[in-house]
Amino acid sequence: MDLQKLTAEVARIAQEAGAFIRKEGASFDTAKIEYKGLNDLVSYVDKGAEERIVKGLSDLLPEAGFVTEEKTINKTGDVYNWIVDPLDGTTNFIHGLPAYSVSIALQQNDELVAGVVYEVNRDECFYAWKDGGAYLNGSRISVSGNTEFSQALLATGFPYYNFELLEKYISVFRELTKVCHGLRRVGSAAVDLAYVACGRFDGYFEYNLNSYDIAAGMVLVREAGGAATSFSGSNDSFSTREILAGNRALRLKMQEVINRYF
Repeated sequence: MDLQKLTAEVARIAQEAGAFIRKEGASFDTAKIEYKGLNDLVSYVDKGAEERIVKGLSDLLPEAGFVTEEKTINKTGDVYNWIVDPLDGTTNFIHGLPAYSVSIALQQNDELVAGVVYEVNRDECFYAWKDGGAYLNGSRISVSGNTEFSQALLATGFPYYNFELLEKYISVFRELTKVCHGLRRVGSAAVDLAYVACGRFDGYFEYNLNSYDIAAGMVLVREAGGAATSFSGSNDSFSTREILAGNRALRLKMQEVINRYF
């Protein structure tokens, strides 16, 4: 398999879905919001984007299965599976805040081998494939070289329905916010990871995430020279539902802080 060519096709599919999202966002009716759970929003735009992505990816790699947020398809592949979030940042989209994305990753057996994150509003397509590096709109990107909190801008995500670990999270937030340039909450885990990959953010942490939120972004960070792990530093982010990403030195320093509370 030529992963470079495959990733280019995935980027095209993501951008086409993004064009649909952008068009619908111009006249979105908030009365069409649905609730999957507490503060867990969805709309026909999420589902419509996912259907377009699934069709495109099915044509591209017919034998592959899918893990998708909106569950518009039920198919598991023996070797290959696409991990898809058609609209990461739905709450932002619904409220008209300009930070949401299409996220698509390819998993071969248990290994992530390609990832695309398309940020719709800025028309920025981030993509990477195994051993091929990471790119933004055709230009090579890399994680930042900042190794000290005093020079770092960090990102996180606030819990919005599972509050069991809220106090621990607030403790980490309190400690980190005192030593860095600032902590940002964009509202799209895929965008957070893409921004780590290109050096806009020096580090990022969040818990209570799903595989489709982080899979593509993890590929980007790793191929950009960084590390993306669970809070403990292991490679089981999907099962722990945690992500800690950054350049290798700063990620370790963030891990030390987080592990004092988690």
